[in-house]
Amino acid sequence: MAPGRKGRIIKRTIVIALVVAASLTMEITGFLATPEELRREVSWTTLHAIVPLVFAACAGVAWAIGPSRLPARLMVAFPLVWIPLSFLRVIEHVAWLWPFVYGVHLWWAVLTGILVLVYPRGWLADGVDRWIAGIALVTSVGYLIGVLLLGQPSPEVCDCTANPYLVADAPGVFAVIDVGYRLIGVLLAIVIAVRLLVRWVRGSVPARTVAFLMPIALIAWVITLATQAAAYASGGADLVLDTVSLVAIASIPVSFVAGISHARNMRARVADLMRITREGADRGLWAESLARTLRDASVRVYWWDEERARYADASGEPLDAGPAARRGDHGLLPVSSPTGMPIAVIRHDRVLTDNMRLLDGVSSALRLSVDNGRLRSEIERTLEQVRQSRSRIVEAGDEGRRRIERDLHDGAQQHLVSLGMRLRLAANQARDRGVEPLGVELDGTIMMLNQALKELRELAHGIHPSLLSSGGLALAVPELAGRCPVPVEIEVQPEGRLPEVVESTAYFVVSEALANLAKHAQATRGWVRAVLVDSELELVVRDNGVGGASATGSGMLGIADRVDAVGGRFRIDSPLGAGTTITVRIPLGRVG
Repeated sequence: MAPGRKGRIIKRTIVIALVVAASLTMEITGFLATPEELRREVSWTTLHAIVPLVFAACAGVAWAIGPSRLPARLMVAFPLVWIPLSFLRVIEHVAWLWPFVYGVHLWWAVLTGILVLVYPRGWLADGVDRWIAGIALVTSVGYLIGVLLLGQPSPEVCDCTANPYLVADAPGVFAVIDVGYRLIGVLLAIVIAVRLLVRWVRGSVPARTVAFLMPIALIAWVITLATQAAAYASGGADLVLDTVSLVAIASIPVSFVAGISHARNMRARVADLMRITREGADRGLWAESLARTLRDASVRVYWWDEERARYADASGEPLDAGPAARRGDHGLLPVSSPTGMPIAVIRHDRVLTDNMRLLDGVSSALRLSVDNGRLRSEIERTLEQVRQSRSRIVEAGDEGRRRIERDLHDGAQQHLVSLGMRLRLAANQARDRGVEPLGVELDGTIMMLNQALKELRELAHGIHPSLLSSGGLALAVPELAGRCPVPVEIEVQPEGRLPEVVESTAYFVVSEALANLAKHAQATRGWVRAVLVDSELELVVRDNGVGGASATGSGMLGIADRVDAVGGRFRIDSPLGAGTTITVRIPLGRVG
């Protein structure tokens, strides 16, 4: 988990814990401060305390998967304004505070209404939604001002001290403001419920599978809210309605989280369409997968046939109408490439037309899948060209080294040998004539020349061993192992000569592996095995050293690159204390 994300999760958890603690504190202290004969039922109080906990828990989920931060923030703010009237008895003697608390104790309804309005997008979709939210906020602020200037709770609510902000003792006017505020809230809730219900009816089939929870919860809350408002105006109360209202309110954040979870699941299912196409599934399977994703069994996919200049499904049945036509209860979604070239036409249930974001996702999935398939083919062709190019480079390098070795052997070495013979003749003549100092000097020069010739021969052997050219791996590998300071057992069983690039690559692997064995392995013994297995040369170099060799070392990377250049495979096993085993397999048919 990234440090930044971990920090955000910790901060959000702390915030949620604090608001839950504040809400429970108000609930518990209010219950204890209320006289026993005036307390609500313990079951109802418990349910009342659970509602903000549900909002807080859903806030954590919405923060993680929500379409925006607004829903989660609304859910977090809800427990702070979910203020039981019994809490006023705790602060009834704090004259400057209780009017503010009483003035905002119904703001939870505003937050709930806005939460419903932003469902499921995460923001207010249009001007009507913004007007509804604006009216709710303005009236709530107006109610707060009315409480501050005119409000004084009844003795049944609390024995609050005098309102220090009171400008007039007008209980009748405040009663009108109080009831009017609640009626406006009921009307706005009804409008919100109707709008949500209309959206749900017009929504797509996939969206309804989970989203039906939200209108059911909202309708139940609106009905109980209207009944409670009427009961409040008449001075009555009903425990059953109060309980149903609490359950309905608690179901709203749950419905919101369920809806956005379903939307994420739908997007994941749409993303699976690209995976299906990428894995080479046929067009019929793609259409079946699309039908399952959209929950629409009538979905058909017609692919563009460039040769016949028409759309046809996987079985070859053509599309009767053009891409823009609509027939009966179905709509047609044309899909084209970014350059305007037609790709396919998707025939779907007409109701899905109202969910263009889902259709856009399907269209993008199909377009990306086709593009990915085309790009994958191009990449595979390019990689094959790169492999062939690397193989040609390796072959050219080997040929260049052979040419340099021949030039050194036939040119420079021959000249040095001839020069050595002349110097030896000159030294003998000097001694015959009695010029001993000159003979000694020429002997020293001859020794230096012989050393240079020896180094030149070793250099030529390192560039390209002559034994490899003349006798193949059967002669070159034992000679190479004989120069290793660690005893090495050899088993070379290739039948006849192999392609030159295979032999040179195998020689390079053995040379590098034995050099590492001598320098780093701390081994007392080594083994080299080269055999033909299923048209491949299998080369195994093993030692009994300390192990722990890394595949990222320069030597191992050199082996891996050289083997990969000829289409081979390289593996190293080097557990600590158990020696090192290098296994290389080089195909004979892909090189040469």
